[in-house]
Amino acid sequence: MGFVQDFKAFAVKGNAMDMAVGIIIGIAFGSVVNSLVNDIIMPPIGMILGKMDFSNLFLSLSGQQFATLAAAKAAGAPVIAFGTFINVIINFVIVALVVFIMIRQISRMQRKEEKKVEAKATKDQELLTEIRDALVKKKK
Repeated sequence: MGFVQDFKAFAVKGNAMDMAVGIIIGIAFGSVVNSLVNDIIMPPIGMILGKMDFSNLFLSLSGQQFATLAAAKAAGAPVIAFGTFINVIINFVIVALVVFIMIRQISRMQRKEEKKVEAKATKDQELLTEIRDALVKKKK
């Protein structure tokens, strides 16, 4: 098989499509989480901590003082933007928590389904045993 045929076989497989859908949903989910952190979670935390804007916390390495991170970046000053890093850490924790909860729920549903299949198999086995016993009895 040539390269084109191999790629075509890969691209039309269900796994590749599932992966593509997962990536698209993941990107959209990342945007939602960023908005949740930046627009919902961080403002109240900032208010509690004295009207602090985490996204604007930075350390200028040039020695100059800047009012905002955007002003420092516009001036080309080297900065350590630790406030942005704090926001990213919070984003990560939220995403990790949501993924954990989702996987936990999916695992529970799978276990329930497996128990149903096992129960059905057990019931089927009992019925087959009864049929076999009835047939054996009939032959005697």
